[in-house]
Amino acid sequence: MAEKESSAAVSDNDRTMSLLAYIIGIIVPLLILLSESSKNRPFQRYHAINSLGVWAAALAYWIPFWCCIFLLGYLFPLLGCLFLFLGFLPWIPFIYYGLQAYQGKHFEIPVVTKFMKSQGWL
Repeated sequence: MAEKESSAAVSDNDRTMSLLAYIIGIIVPLLILLSESSKNRPFQRYHAINSLGVWAAALAYWIPFWCCIFLLGYLFPLLGCLFLFLGFLPWIPFIYYGLQAYQGKHFEIPVVTKFMKSQGWL
């Protein structure tokens, strides 16, 4: 993970908004990208776009997973309860990437950043 911007160029507001983009989810990245002052900040924009990509991947995991857990819990309540914790696994990367962004790092998320760059979004 290489830093592209120096820590001096990244303000506390940039770091905080980038952290919130990963932790709070879809709302904060959209606010960053729709706000004129925020979308012109390269650090915030970079992390907002990456955050949207990570959240899209998490939703692709969560939606079918929760449907299966609901069905499994309905048919086998004890087994459904045991697998319930797996639905919260995507929070681990959100927290990790949010903390990395708060430290002022400009990093690449393995599949997401490459896809975003290939689409011309980054």
